[in-house]
Amino acid sequence: MARILVVDDEPDICEVLREMLEGAGYEVDVAREGAGALRALRAHPVDLLITDIFMPGKEGLETIMEIRRDFPAVKVVAMSGGGRTGALNYLRDALQLGAVRSLTKPFQESQVLGIVRDTLAS
Repeated sequence: MARILVVDDEPDICEVLREMLEGAGYEVDVAREGAGALRALRAHPVDLLITDIFMPGKEGLETIMEIRRDFPAVKVVAMSGGGRTGALNYLRDALQLGAVRSLTKPFQESQVLGIVRDTLAS
């Protein structure tokens, strides 16, 4: 089964996603911010990374750019609860930087599992 890395500074979000994804049969690791995600990827390659945009330290957009550069085979789903701030749409920016899908918080389990299934199949 596919390996997934969830990156979010909110422990509750990481735990909810871990439970959803493990319940669907995926192997799941978590990281609290972008630098931790990159260390985790170097130690244990994954098929899919789901990353929040707004995090302390190395935030999501920077993380996506580094993953595209260093791990081009890893598929990326960007997520955010603050997808629009003024005229800026950070999820759109994430897609332009290399994320293949986006996910808006709050999310439903069926939505997450559908995006993960479709992304891994593409």
